[in-house]
Amino acid sequence: PERRLRTRYLPKRHAELAGGSLYWIHQHAIVARAAIRGFEQRADGHWDIVLDHRLVLVHPRPRRAHQGWRYLAAADAPPDLAAGEVAGDPLPGRLVRELSRLGLV
Repeated sequence: PERRLRTRYLPKRHAELAGGSLYWIHQHAIVARAAIRGFEQRADGHWDIVLDHRLVLVHPRPRRAHQGWRYLAAADAPPDLAAGEVAGDPLPGRLVRELSRLGLV
């Protein structure tokens, strides 16, 4: 199965993004990724980003929220959590923002 994420415009780098991952941001931290299967235009003119149904948890990394998701270069992407690995309790978003502002995370 697949998931679809509606977006207004086709990303300029769509050809290189297919086969990569879309990273999900929750409470100001990257927490998971989904493989990008491709892009399809909808009847209303918008685009669907076609994603793998399975979410892969990653080591949480503080990140300013932007539409709840991001594309990342491989060098900037957090590593996946190993099977059974737990990242610990996530910090509250307000605390992550403050620690980030202070340069501590």
